[in-house]
Amino acid sequence: MPPTFDLLVIGDANPDVIVGPLATPLAFGQREQLIDSGALTPGGSAAITACGAARLGLRVAFAGRVGDDGAGHYMRDQLAARGVDISGLHLDPSLPTPLTVIVTRGEDRAILTAPGTLAATSGRDVPEHLLTSARHVHAASYFLMPGLAADLPGLFDTAHAAGVTTSLDTNDDPSGRWDRAASAPVLARTDILLPNAAEAHRLAGTDGTSVAAAAELLAHQVPLVAVKNGADGALCHDGRTLLTTAGIRVTPQDAVGAGDSFNAGFLAGRLAGRPIAEALDLAAACGALSTRAAGGTTAQPTWEEALTHLTVNGDSPS
Repeated sequence: MPPTFDLLVIGDANPDVIVGPLATPLAFGQREQLIDSGALTPGGSAAITACGAARLGLRVAFAGRVGDDGAGHYMRDQLAARGVDISGLHLDPSLPTPLTVIVTRGEDRAILTAPGTLAATSGRDVPEHLLTSARHVHAASYFLMPGLAADLPGLFDTAHAAGVTTSLDTNDDPSGRWDRAASAPVLARTDILLPNAAEAHRLAGTDGTSVAAAAELLAHQVPLVAVKNGADGALCHDGRTLLTTAGIRVTPQDAVGAGDSFNAGFLAGRLAGRPIAEALDLAAACGALSTRAAGGTTAQPTWEEALTHLTVNGDSPS
């Protein structure tokens, strides 16, 4: 029986309130500061990745937990409107939906998150029939959801037993601990790891070395590592070969969620049977194109749009 979905995404879903750019330091003391713009958009690394993958034409399902409140219904409606199956996105009657406020300043940003249902999210929120009826399972925000993190090895085992491949974007660790012993079991069951450069260094314990060195070390734990490297593009390592891409040039408006759009592009490329180098180019293009508007989902490209920009920039996948 053919898979029902190309991709199941597990993890966080929350509204993002994005304000900025802030020209001066954030002031307390009940000072009111004016900024140029503000936006309410769908957020959460997992949710943005799911939206990006659906925009690229994949059949996508989402599993996780939000509150039974206005913010939770907003996220369900936004995901559904973008073609994501939300039958696995559960409503929690007692906890609020997470909420993130992002303050931008230049190319940097501060991220403030009220966790809400994040700590309560667990493997019980992931229906087994979704795990086994997708071609690929992607999990995000590992360090934000300790209950789900503890269950991920078992979830990935179930997926693998059904012939389903897996990927992980840990995102940042707010605690700063980066417990490599705790994350080792899930990395051992991950087929594709998708960190950014700072996260790759912290996961590998290679601060002070090159990003390529961190990717190579992680590729001894995970078969394929694709690292987002900001303005320098991206790189990929499979334990034997290092591949790099400079990405494409756009005029960025907001980089929120660009790494999640990169994830969507890389997974879409691989699920379409594209070679790793082409999937890396496509991922970098998707990440760059997503920065053209505020929020992580507003400017996510279609498959055709991403390929067109690659061709325009002189990198035409066959």
